Amino acid sequence: MPAKPPEADPVQDAPHVTGPEHSAAGAPAIGHALRTAQRQMGVRRTALTLLRVNQPGGFDCPGCAWPEPDRPHTAEFCENGAKAVAEEATLRRVTPEFFAQHSVTDLAGRSGYWLGQQGRLTRPMYLPEGADHYEPIDWDRAFDLIAEELHALPDPDQALFYTSGRTSNEAAFLYQLFARAYGTNNLPDCSNMCHESSGAALTETLGVGKGSVLLNDLYQADLIIVAGQNPGTNHPRMLTALEKAKSAGAKIITVNPLPEAGLERFKNPQTARGLAGGGTPLTDLFLQIRLGGDQALFRLLNKLIINRGAAVDSVFIRRHTAGYEEFAAAARAADWEETRRATGLTRSDIERALAMILASRRIIVCWAMGLTQHKHSVPTIKEIVNFLLLRGNVGRPGAGVCPVRGHSNVQGDRTMGITEKPAAGFLDALGTEFGFDPPQRHGLDVVDSIRALRDGRAKVFFAMGGNFVAASPDTAVTEDAMRRAALTVHVSTKLNRSHCVTGARALILPTLGRTERDHQAAGPQSVTVEDSMGIVHASRGRLKPASPHLLSEPAIVCRLARRVLGDTGTIPWEDFERDYRLVRERIARVIPGFEDFETRVAQPGGFALPHAPRDDRHFPTATGKANFTADPVTWPTVPPGRLLLQTLRSHDQYNTTVYGLDDRYRGITGGRRVVLVHPDDARELGLPDGSHADLTSEWTDGSERTAPGFRVVHYPTARGCAAAYYPETNVLVPLDATADTSNTPASKSVVVRLTPATAP
Repeated sequence: MPAKPPEADPVQDAPHVTGPEHSAAGAPAIGHALRTAQRQMGVRRTALTLLRVNQPGGFDCPGCAWPEPDRPHTAEFCENGAKAVAEEATLRRVTPEFFAQHSVTDLAGRSGYWLGQQGRLTRPMYLPEGADHYEPIDWDRAFDLIAEELHALPDPDQALFYTSGRTSNEAAFLYQLFARAYGTNNLPDCSNMCHESSGAALTETLGVGKGSVLLNDLYQADLIIVAGQNPGTNHPRMLTALEKAKSAGAKIITVNPLPEAGLERFKNPQTARGLAGGGTPLTDLFLQIRLGGDQALFRLLNKLIINRGAAVDSVFIRRHTAGYEEFAAAARAADWEETRRATGLTRSDIERALAMILASRRIIVCWAMGLTQHKHSVPTIKEIVNFLLLRGNVGRPGAGVCPVRGHSNVQGDRTMGITEKPAAGFLDALGTEFGFDPPQRHGLDVVDSIRALRDGRAKVFFAMGGNFVAASPDTAVTEDAMRRAALTVHVSTKLNRSHCVTGARALILPTLGRTERDHQAAGPQSVTVEDSMGIVHASRGRLKPASPHLLSEPAIVCRLARRVLGDTGTIPWEDFERDYRLVRERIARVIPGFEDFETRVAQPGGFALPHAPRDDRHFPTATGKANFTADPVTWPTVPPGRLLLQTLRSHDQYNTTVYGLDDRYRGITGGRRVVLVHPDDARELGLPDGSHADLTSEWTDGSERTAPGFRVVHYPTARGCAAAYYPETNVLVPLDATADTSNTPASKSVVVRLTPATAP
């Protein structure tokens, strides 16, 4: 039988610490995955559910967005994917009786881990103004309350419609359609907090804000550079692809401040070599870079390539690019000593990387949030594009840009129109299809939405999934801003911190998960998702819903739209709820690349969306070509006695969902309030291993923020750098500390001082 949720909140600040591991997965990963799943689901349900993950006719994993291979393995899931499925398919339930027992004040004092372990939400719940307990409410009354608040707003732009990445294409399309029919482009989403910098940089340089490679390109690459990314924890199935690329002859350069076990050696649990043998060494060269030094590294590499003359693909540059001369002049000015200060790398490190680069014709650069969450993230990614353009490595098999998106379907949400800055062509197509005039004024992203709530310019906050309060920066400011709202609404499968930090009134609307059957008036329904490489495929849950009182996300949107907008006759909301095929028909008419949607998505593996740079080296930019850029090289500067902190996930975590209190590959068990510091830095600061420190962030405007009581762990990170888990350290990142252009929180380059603290 599955274990009951913990009654008491476990201590999270007294971990046991050993040394980091040097390989990932293998038999321990299977054991951890199955134990976690069985605690949540029981033995039989675990077997039936996990064998449907990422399978044709099954459901898409609600975790990461890594694509499925053409022939998926019978067990096409990773350890953390199994945990994500188990959390959703759990047999634990949160009933109205639970809310009667636990006040909001009580829940607000609990950890996010404890809240998530309680199980699935089963009924719509309402928190009246002035009350301290949620109470059950029926769906009709819940929609009436939302409609009343939205109708009372003097301006539609006082409403915010947030989206998390797990939302299906169909739900996302309907959600943005409702928001725009209501009258606003306020559609902040989780992309604003992660890969917005990638989209901004790639749109300017290549004309498409997505990656340009498919999974098979990895297997054809000569060299794969993995920068600012930890696949072993965040996208574990990527390790299988890297292993296959290695077997085909690829070399791998890892660029990261922390050594990561999965990139050192991968023990594939789907093979005998991985289970019983030594596994596969993945990284051929580890560049242990200082936080924020990536732009300087790629700028110097670009200079060295240009200096080799024949290494440059002059034919590609002449035919397909613009801005080369200005870029080349900036690159030639790159300096070895400046690069050393920015990166912490030696000359021999960089020369070894250059030799591997020059020996490779087909190169892919992969990255994640280690590159996207700095003030200078957009220029950094643009410099990577420069690096690839120099040798014609865009629009060639086995080569290209590969931003690895985190959350399943976060990329699909954006494709469906979940954006605060919609393109004019999209709005025209939407308005023509549905017979209304969509608002033209750009809306608010995540950071600007928090500012609007804080300043009283927004009054209603509606979240389609996610854990907005825990995911956002500047925790105290965010929480105060949310409490200023008149109404907060969260469409959720499980409890999280955002349900405890509410507006004057609050609603929790429980929804179906990916694993569950979705039966509407027209019969069983499927939805679709887009993976990190632009492949669209179907997802169909099989489990009995956790409660008869759950509605699907499309049904929630359609019913709310009918209540708020009335029967206008131009948007058939009732038909859309009845049959999602009708939604896909409209998507096919509005969004390029989805023609004949229903037929193509029924094919095994789905279909690839068009990508002009990849498909025919066409670049839909302002110049009509791929654009070289010449941004000034910058990197974070740190005063003496300070460190540069990055926030990161533990291995028992996905985004803000904490599955457990261990970080196995980093040698940390039973706790989360840890700060990883190089032993030499810690000694200089007078912080012995096992001591406790308060973390205080320092900002150029003179402001400071403190997160107290972190256990110091001596760890082989880059000198001058430190690392700690989020959301515990989100408090250190001010709302105004964001990346230029993308406005993404700069959570990977936080200047901190560590001061001794009494052990908690």
